[in-house]
Amino acid sequence: MKIAIFAREIDAAWRDRLCYIFKALEGKGILLCYYKPFYEKVREEYRMKVPHGETFSNHSELPEETDIFLCFGGDGTFLESLTFIRERAIPVAGVNFGRLGFLTSTNMEPSFSWIDDLLAGNFKIEKRTILKIESPVLPEDFYPYAINEMSVQRKGPSMLSVNVNINNHELPAYWGDGLLVASPTGSTAYSLSAGGPIVMPASKILIIAPIAPHNLNVRPMVVPEDSVLDITVWSRLAEVTLSMDNRSLTISSGDSFRISKAEYDLNYISFPSSSFIGALKDKLRWGEDRRNN
Repeated sequence: MKIAIFAREIDAAWRDRLCYIFKALEGKGILLCYYKPFYEKVREEYRMKVPHGETFSNHSELPEETDIFLCFGGDGTFLESLTFIRERAIPVAGVNFGRLGFLTSTNMEPSFSWIDDLLAGNFKIEKRTILKIESPVLPEDFYPYAINEMSVQRKGPSMLSVNVNINNHELPAYWGDGLLVASPTGSTAYSLSAGGPIVMPASKILIIAPIAPHNLNVRPMVVPEDSVLDITVWSRLAEVTLSMDNRSLTISSGDSFRISKAEYDLNYISFPSSSFIGALKDKLRWGEDRRNN
C-alpha cells in the first residue's frame, strides 16, 4: 500500500506524534509519499527524523499507484487535497490538528486507533459532491472544482447585483455583498455563516445563499444537485472576487459563469469513531442547551 502525505505547517506540540505516525505506518510496510515542500520543511527546518519516501509537488507528480491521500491539518488543508487528487478517485482521510477540523476524519488522539482502522480497511467511503465552474474568463491553470462552495463577493464598498438562471428559469436579482453556491459538504462552512441550512453530506442537493443581502425578501434556496446555474455578476466597480473553497481570483463586472455538479465525486474516508451528527454536536455545539444536561 502507498499513502500520500499532505500537510503545510506543523506546530511544535504535534511533531513527536507525527513522527510516531509516520514510523508506525512504515513499520507496517506502508510506502510513504510526501508533499515536497512539507517533506523539506520537516527534515531541514524542523529537524524531524521521518522515513524516506518519494515526493510530489503537484497533481501530475502524485504517483499513479497512490492508494490513500492522508492530510494533516485543518479544514483548509483538507480542501486543498482536491487540487492534487482531481478525477483520480483516491480516498482521502483528514487528521485534524487545526482549530475546528470539521471536515477531517479523525484527530491526533494518543491511541492512534485510526491507524489500525485505516490499514485494516475498517472505514466507509462516503461519496461527496464536488462543484464545477465553467467560464471563458477563468485562467487556463485554474482548477475549476470545489468541495465546499463557490462564491462571488464585492471587492470594494459597492454592493453587487447577481443574476441567477436555474435550468433556464430566471430568479430575481440578488443585491448585497455577494452570493455563494454550496455543496452538501459545504453546508457547515461559509453557507452556514450566510444563514444557509445544515444538510446531511449524502443529500442530493445544492444550496444557493445570498451573502449579506440588501433585501428582506430573499432567503437561501435548496435545488436538486443536477441543476445547472448560470450566473452573471454586476458591480459599480470594475473588479469582483470569485472564490472556489480557499482559492480565489479577480473577475470583472459583467462576467458570467456556470455552476453544476462535477462529473466525479470526492471519496471521503469515514472512520467508525466519526459521524456527521457527532461532529455537529462536538465541533459546532449543535443543540447545546443547559436543559439537556
